Amino acid sequence: MPVDGYSAAPFALDPESVATLDAIREAMLDPSPRRIGRLDQWGLADTYETYAEIAEYRETPIIMADGTQIDAALSIPRNLAPGQTCPVVVMPAPLVTIGRTAYLGMFPRLALGGYAVLAYSQRGLAGSGGEIHVAGPQDVADGVEILDWLTGLEGIDADRIGCFGASYGAGTSLLLAAKDSRVKAVAGASAWGDLFASLYENDTRHTAAFEALVALFGEDRCSKEFRVVIEKIRNNIIDDEVKEFARVRSPKQYLKEYNDNNLPVLMTTYWHETIFSVPAVVNFFKDLQSPKSLLVQIGDHGNGELPGLLGLIAKPTETAYRWLDHYLGGTAGNGTQPQFGVRSEYMHNLLSELSHDSWEDYVLPRKRFHLGTAASSKADATMAEGQPQPGWTRSLNATGESTEAVVAPQLVKTGLAERVGLPHTYKTTAVDRDLAAAWTTAPLEQPMRVQGELELRVTVKPQAAGDATIVAYLMDFNPATGNARIITHAPYTLTGRPAGQATTVTFPLQPAHYVLGKGRQLQLIIDSHDPFFSDANTTPSTIELSSPKSTEAYLDIPLAPLP
Repeated sequence: MPVDGYSAAPFALDPESVATLDAIREAMLDPSPRRIGRLDQWGLADTYETYAEIAEYRETPIIMADGTQIDAALSIPRNLAPGQTCPVVVMPAPLVTIGRTAYLGMFPRLALGGYAVLAYSQRGLAGSGGEIHVAGPQDVADGVEILDWLTGLEGIDADRIGCFGASYGAGTSLLLAAKDSRVKAVAGASAWGDLFASLYENDTRHTAAFEALVALFGEDRCSKEFRVVIEKIRNNIIDDEVKEFARVRSPKQYLKEYNDNNLPVLMTTYWHETIFSVPAVVNFFKDLQSPKSLLVQIGDHGNGELPGLLGLIAKPTETAYRWLDHYLGGTAGNGTQPQFGVRSEYMHNLLSELSHDSWEDYVLPRKRFHLGTAASSKADATMAEGQPQPGWTRSLNATGESTEAVVAPQLVKTGLAERVGLPHTYKTTAVDRDLAAAWTTAPLEQPMRVQGELELRVTVKPQAAGDATIVAYLMDFNPATGNARIITHAPYTLTGRPAGQATTVTFPLQPAHYVLGKGRQLQLIIDSHDPFFSDANTTPSTIELSSPKSTEAYLDIPLAPLP
């Protein structure tokens, strides 16, 4: 069920990557000159010839206690001395149709680093039997059984087990580590911290991302419990059953276990992440008391680690190798120590990287920009520091139509374009001011940076019903062209109020790290519909935005001159 124009398959690998992985798998299963020679077209023949010399690869189903067969692949170093053991990296699959095969490009580096590797597809995914439980208690129980099976093998060091996972595999890894203390370190790329916050932000359903994930799971393979939750979310029934479903699948619920076990946790996410909540990842990171590292990159879900999964150089996987080496004693990384605290790229400079000891050290102090009035009902208003601006009212026509302002034209793929220096251009001067209101700062007198957390306050009054949805976007606006690029966003849905009642709402926007050039302007746009989110508005109707005295509207922005 795709939502408006959003693709139902934003995670699909391109045909060339699939062909590469297929050829790699064939060469690992049969390391003959003919099979390995096929990899020459991708420059990989030498890599997998070396791999075949140092490690044995086999695909081996693992049978769970209930008879379910889990599709798994095992790599063990060759020529271990009698009694010699090696560290092992367990890799639950990301949410892609090829399952654990997505990790094959990482096997040579890990094997050269002295690791055994076990990659597996979770229950119901790819070649594994059973039904999909979405990293639920059944998947965690499977993980424990898999560790039991693995530690019974000759050559495996049961005291040096780590997990690496991307996306679905990252969540599975973290939840397994909470249950089983044999996991001594976790590296999770495109991870989540709170599943409920990822589904339901500021009382607003993330409809497009949710439907894309459901389509990828395949509803016919989902457990009865999950199918019930799917229908409830579609019908906006956010009850205790839905909340409990998300709660037990949220790493933030197991902070005590991580902290008590002093579990080292590496997580990566993205500034334009459209699948899992970035604030929830940040909050989870801040609450961890164990050794921890957070990498935040340009782009969207899965963008940065994809080359690394294919065996190329990528910051998330290079960081993961160093992290696992440090705690498990392997040598897959480049020999340098892992970095702790926060590492961040800023949009849109892929070569940038800032390092801070903690999130608190990373974020800039916020400046308060007061939302002002406009000369006419359709003109843009001012946004400036100084005195609060009470007394104005702006009206939005809620029609169910999108404006030029949207979170992203495409899930995942818009962020991928950002990573190669092609961010989407928004023509915000063309946004219908009957459908949206805009506030703009004066041109910046010097280059500035937005770095950290943002907060918006505005008073909302739906005229036709008590429910209303608004979506706020902060843009980097170029007055010379009338074009803009998105910095951050957030939705808010007001529920359960009488029609015509004004309510002041205060809510966070997604954190951001963005550099603006001299002469650019910060532009806030608020409208009532984005196909990325559910829409609680009665259509057609009118929503009034206002700034009453003592609860004046503002946007707090962590803004400072560029060093």
